[in-house]
Amino acid sequence: MTTQQQDTRPQRPAPGRRPISSRARISALAIGLFTTRGFEETSVDDIAEAAGIARRTLFRYYSSKNEIPWGEFDDHLGELRGLLAQIPADTPMADALVEALVAFNRVPPEELDNHRRRMSLLLGVPALQAHSMIMYADWRHVIAEFCATRLGLDDTDHLPQTIGWLCLGAALAAYEQWLSDPDADLEALIADGARIVANGVASLARTA
Repeated sequence: MTTQQQDTRPQRPAPGRRPISSRARISALAIGLFTTRGFEETSVDDIAEAAGIARRTLFRYYSSKNEIPWGEFDDHLGELRGLLAQIPADTPMADALVEALVAFNRVPPEELDNHRRRMSLLLGVPALQAHSMIMYADWRHVIAEFCATRLGLDDTDHLPQTIGWLCLGAALAAYEQWLSDPDADLEALIADGARIVANGVASLARTA
C-alpha cells in the first residue's frame, strides 16, 4: 500500500497508446497532404493513393473529403460522454464541465504537432467550415444532454443548449489562441476558458 494520492481526474485515452485504426491512418495521411499541397489541391484520389487503397474503399471509411480531417470524431464523442458519465453526481455541474473539457482536449506531447495541423485545417479552411458546424452541433449536443440531465430539463431546452454553445465558444477561442501562439499551452488555455464558462454556468444553474 502507498499513501501517495492518485489522480482520479477523467483522462481522455491517448491516441498514441492504442493501435492506429484504418480511419485514423487515412486521416493522418490526408492531413499531411492537405498541409503540404493545400486542401483544394488534394483530391480524394490523391488520398486513396497515399493510403494504398481504392477510392471506393476510402469512401467506406469517410463519406466525403470534408469529413476526413475529423478522423475518429464519433469515437471521441463517445469518449466525451464517458468522461461526463463517470464524474460523481455530487460534483457541481460547472466543475464537471471543467473536468470533462480539459480531459477531452488533453493531447499527448507526441501528438501535438499533428493535432495543430488538424485544427489549423478545421479552423482555417473555408471549405471545411460548413461541415464543421455539423460536427460542432453533435459535440454541443453531448454537453446539452449532460446538462439537461443534471438540471431536470430536456436537452433541446434553451438553458442546456446555451451551455453547449458557451462550452464550444470557450474551446474554439482556446484553439485559436493556441494556433496563433506556438508557445501557448493548449491545456492551460482550455482550462482557463472552461473556468470562465463554469462561472457563468453556475450562475445560470442557480436561476434555473
